[in-house]
Amino acid sequence: MTTSYKLTEPQLKHKALSRRRIMLFDMSCGGHHGAFIQHLIRYWGEHNLPGYMDIVVMPQFLKQHQDVVDLAATYKSDRLRFVPITTEEEAELGPWSTFARRKARALREWSLMSRYAKNLGTTECLLMYFDTFQLSVVLRRKLPCSFSGIYFRPRFHYGDFQGITLSRKDHIRHLQEHVHISLALGHPQFKTLFSLDQFSVKHLNQSSSNTQVVYLPDPVQTYPNREFQTHSFKANLGIESGRLVFLMFGIIDERKGIHQVLDAVAMLPPHLCQKLCLLLVGCISSADKPKVEAQITKLSQLLPVQIITRDQFVMEKEIQSYFQISDVVLTTHQRHVGTSNTLIRAAAAQKPVLCSDYGLMGEWTRHYKLGLNVNSVVVSEVAKGLTQFLQESPERFFDSSTARDFAQQHSAGKYAETIFSYI
Repeated sequence: MTTSYKLTEPQLKHKALSRRRIMLFDMSCGGHHGAFIQHLIRYWGEHNLPGYMDIVVMPQFLKQHQDVVDLAATYKSDRLRFVPITTEEEAELGPWSTFARRKARALREWSLMSRYAKNLGTTECLLMYFDTFQLSVVLRRKLPCSFSGIYFRPRFHYGDFQGITLSRKDHIRHLQEHVHISLALGHPQFKTLFSLDQFSVKHLNQSSSNTQVVYLPDPVQTYPNREFQTHSFKANLGIESGRLVFLMFGIIDERKGIHQVLDAVAMLPPHLCQKLCLLLVGCISSADKPKVEAQITKLSQLLPVQIITRDQFVMEKEIQSYFQISDVVLTTHQRHVGTSNTLIRAAAAQKPVLCSDYGLMGEWTRHYKLGLNVNSVVVSEVAKGLTQFLQESPERFFDSSTARDFAQQHSAGKYAETIFSYI
């Protein structure tokens, strides 16, 4: 006599999950790309999630983000692995140098992703930067599996934000973007769109009948360091006593507003410059470096300001120290679309920001009372913001309670938990 056993619903679910094979697909390096993958690896490993996870990346990712690769190795699991594309495949993708080439490359990336999904037996693909693939999704190009994606730069709803004046060109662009994403959300294989802009979700859900749209926290990982000494760290950097430290962090370039900040410092009277230390931490863009260096040299000769540069890549665990010693964090991006990890790190460190008044960054700063908003494109407005911080206590422009709530919403754990709950 043969006895048959019927699996319970939880057992059936676990069996299905154990067979799933997720592919993370990201053809970029640097910036947030390593951290976004790192947080998913850590969550996967610490929670021993069922199934398999293949991480398809560029060959140079393995070198540039060695810490992420090392983290994956600590879990010693054959269910978690990096899969670099070949150098021949990388060459076939082509450059990003012009608009037409960017569109052509994006289409080729979709084809490459489809090929890897088929060869690896992928059951679901997560596009780590969905924005690149919108055209392929609108064109209803198929994959061997369902897919989800992280949406970085929605801006069609910026007209809802306080103090935003849109030109006719802006209105047309926003309408085009809204139509574009609405069409994309109708792709039959599109499972979940993770939006990093919380204010866009209600609009996106109204446009979607097929795809679920979820708000995804922009993750920041903090590392406790009980031995950290603010005084000795500032001394090692050479920061003079009595100065307020204004930090600009990340890739220092025109997009971050570095030229506007340096020109704004030049407008300050000497007695305020005597109080100011400008700390630039991160790689200075090669395209901007000659002008930045010339501006710094001139300012240092003419005014009693202190400017310190750390022109180098900063490891994830070292980032927090620079925010801890700062008094004000500069997020003077030039009409930036999307989120800012720097803004979140400042809130986590309980530091006020001098922030652009445009887009999501401006709305976050107003909504959570994270600091001062200025029109960061206008040098005189940046100078006014610097003056306010130098003449009054920076804490006056900052609400520590709402900033703490804002930072806690963007923990690395919440980011990873959200993704694995929906894929």
